[in-house]
Amino acid sequence: MHLIKNILARLFAVWAAIIFIITMIPVGIAMWIIGVADEPRRTVIFQSISKIWMRIFFALSGCRLRVTGTKNFIKGQNYIVVCNHNSFMDVPLTTPFIPGPNKTIAKIEISRVPVFGLIYKRGSILLDRKNKNSRKDSFRKMKQVLAMGLHVCIYPEGTRNKTNEPMKAFHDGAFSLAIDTKKPLLPTLLFNTKKVLPPEKTFYFWPSKMEIHFLPPIQIMPEDSPEELKQRVFKIMAEYYTSHL
Repeated sequence: MHLIKNILARLFAVWAAIIFIITMIPVGIAMWIIGVADEPRRTVIFQSISKIWMRIFFALSGCRLRVTGTKNFIKGQNYIVVCNHNSFMDVPLTTPFIPGPNKTIAKIEISRVPVFGLIYKRGSILLDRKNKNSRKDSFRKMKQVLAMGLHVCIYPEGTRNKTNEPMKAFHDGAFSLAIDTKKPLLPTLLFNTKKVLPPEKTFYFWPSKMEIHFLPPIQIMPEDSPEELKQRVFKIMAEYYTSHL
């Protein structure tokens, strides 16, 4: 049975790759065209295009999506959205389906991929983790994005969780940003993206029902420190994730 599933998953991966590449071409052209728009209008258009693209891709690849907790986003308020990170499928969920235009902090390497790199850059704040100046610059850009009224999406685990634990330990960045800007944090849990694209497998795709759960926002208090805030949010997210698996 395991062998059959592995064979089918490779066939699904071929089909998903074909769909992705074919649909990416017109999306790439559209993303190039919207470069003439100023921010934040460019990101608003980017998200609309991305949502249409991903809905088509999910439908044709056999994936389904359930989104809960959108009521936790208050109109006129932007947030620092913090998500768990299990798979390469995480960004295609968060960027289009976070309620409201947003940018994701993302590693710079993928931006060098032809065509897809352009799409990736349109929706991202790029970070070179090996460059200290890049980390400082990304922090400045995140503050600018928040000042424009957009959400910022951050994966505080840093990289995909390949451990057996529900989540890896968080880095400080999202919580220092929250303290500095006084923007509320909105914990977000992604489910089953690891089933679709397991981080430990190569060229493997298994259609599954994925879920996004947006939890109530966490307001920043004057007495909060980045470390205390980080531990509090980690506890909330880890307990929720474990109880809803």
